Amino acid sequence: MKIDDNFFMKLAIDEAWKYQLLTYPNPAVGCVIVKDGKLLAIEAHKEAGTPHAEVNALKTAFLTQNKNSLLKTLTNSSEIHDFLIKNHNGFFSDCEIYTTLEPCNHVGKTPSCANLLSILKPKRVIVGSIDTNKIASCGIKTLENANINLTTKVLEKECDNILIPFKAWQNKTCIFFKMAQTLNGMIDGAVSSQRAKLYVHMLRDKIDLLMIGGNSVRIDKPILDSRYVKGKNPDIMIYSKTKHFNENISLFKVPNRKVIISDDLFKLLDYKFVMVEGVYNLLDILKDKIDFLILIVSPKIRAGINANNDLNIDFEIVHENYLGDEKIVFLKKRDNK
Repeated sequence: MKIDDNFFMKLAIDEAWKYQLLTYPNPAVGCVIVKDGKLLAIEAHKEAGTPHAEVNALKTAFLTQNKNSLLKTLTNSSEIHDFLIKNHNGFFSDCEIYTTLEPCNHVGKTPSCANLLSILKPKRVIVGSIDTNKIASCGIKTLENANINLTTKVLEKECDNILIPFKAWQNKTCIFFKMAQTLNGMIDGAVSSQRAKLYVHMLRDKIDLLMIGGNSVRIDKPILDSRYVKGKNPDIMIYSKTKHFNENISLFKVPNRKVIISDDLFKLLDYKFVMVEGVYNLLDILKDKIDFLILIVSPKIRAGINANNDLNIDFEIVHENYLGDEKIVFLKKRDNK
């Protein structure tokens, strides 16, 4: 049977995007395993410190043929590695493994995926992006030394797009903008569903700083915490020339975090991972500083404040997926040079 590498890599790409940003400071990665043309696993890396995408996929694939295996109870990456090394019995020798990023070659909070694959000896490993991180790179070389058949740079651009946040926060302050709107572009009032709000709280748990405009604070009186996921509450920067705010507004009452009131954008550089929650005016101010934009589109048409027609920015859609009924669109500024 002829295998369509692009088809299976696209499955891995879509799975990786489901966990985009939630793996900070690690990259989002997806992995698919196919055995004799049959799809066995679609998995992703879900959170830093937990098993990588390849390990989750290897576990899922193995359990398709060994449903009552002790492996089912294992969640620690090192334990899964050890179990598979001792009990694989050649199971993966006719498997093809698709991964959006070159398997890691170093031992950190989790063992090396490249080393594990070199022992399991799959039929073939198909890689999307080549890892440019000097610490984790050279996994391909490890696989080549184990005489494993390799295909690289499959849907490379699409896989590289997954790494936009990772490459940003590796080298500088990563700043992304989150905005919610209805189908007709209405941006005021309650736009998002509870599920979308939960997703935003998951993002807040990962970031170091949340920036919001002063008018939004005065009008909406938000809390800006991550209570839905019981996560950490990021520091807040209120972008405002006016320093006076009502101290009874909820965001000022959240303990163990710093609230900055300033119109000095250089203060963003004191943090590594920054999310901006706002609409068009703030987007215009930050358009040359953000790395990407997340647009949450609710399937509603509502009366209310609409687009700022004076704003002109061209974006490229790098991925779209769904959160329940709502569409999440990931965009980066288009290079018009």
